[in-house]
Amino acid sequence: MDYKKAGVDIGAGEEFVRMIKPQVRKTFTPGVITDIGAFGGFFQPDFSQYKKPVLVSSIDGVGTKLKIAIELGIYDTVGSCLVNHCTNDILVCGAKPLFFLDYYACGKLTPANAAAVVTGMVNACHENGCALIGGETAEMPGLYQEKDFDLAGSIVGVVDHEKIINGSSIRAGDVLIGLPSTGLHTNGYSLARKVFDGRMHETFSGLDGSVAEELLKVHRSYLSVIEPFFGSPDIRGLSHITGGGLMGNTMRIIPDGLKLDVDWKAWPEPVIFDIIRREGHVPEEDMRRTFNLGIGLVVIVEKNAVDTVLSSLKSQQENAYIIGTVSAN
Repeated sequence: MDYKKAGVDIGAGEEFVRMIKPQVRKTFTPGVITDIGAFGGFFQPDFSQYKKPVLVSSIDGVGTKLKIAIELGIYDTVGSCLVNHCTNDILVCGAKPLFFLDYYACGKLTPANAAAVVTGMVNACHENGCALIGGETAEMPGLYQEKDFDLAGSIVGVVDHEKIINGSSIRAGDVLIGLPSTGLHTNGYSLARKVFDGRMHETFSGLDGSVAEELLKVHRSYLSVIEPFFGSPDIRGLSHITGGGLMGNTMRIIPDGLKLDVDWKAWPEPVIFDIIRREGHVPEEDMRRTFNLGIGLVVIVEKNAVDTVLSSLKSQQENAYIIGTVSAN
């Protein structure tokens, strides 16, 4: 008996690292001062443009979206989803990402599959100006089935203290502007998979491909669209719409004594959500609590600044919809 016979192939792990090193190096920004492979990732930040820099961190995964990636044998999109999800979580605080670390755990390490996941992360790190400075790969037979894997990541960013966005300035009368999602993003997949159990390869009118292909669409990043507003008094709050839906996530930043009045017909809902609703006979309340329903980010704006913000978004070729208001309880 040896380690390989027990199910852990150290050689495969070493081959995986050799495959990803050139890709990962492409994400290195000037702050990165070590190559991958060290016991820790070293990052020397330049805070000269900040008066009082505050680090903002987040950690997350992509849930059972991984099961669809495994079924289709398409692994790069979930890597991009992971980075973009974490980026969105800190950008709604006003923070720009600095560096990212990942955790990949599996039943049996297939270097090509794991490298494809990293390719997705590398692509998203490029998009978000973020360095991938380290990660962990764990082969754990018995805990995971042979083809199964799990994926998690953590991100660290920075914001000037005076430019933190936390919703504290939100007032009654403020307006909700919704930015479209690319589909389910990374939430609600346990329900969606249940609805389409055994039917992932079916096609429906309005979809570009199969259900599985639709569900694997990348969770988009909103950083490039929102960064121009960092520090603007026009923006009073930002909400990343993940598990819990539009109401559940946006209420996290709404001060006591205020509520949201949402017009659920104010934006075009992607067809995949109606297919889920119809095929699964899912109650509307559950749809709203589980899925983003086509709105991936909510921007809360002072009412007199709505036209300015919408104009700026339009200049970036960004679709945006007025989807409601903030009011007093």
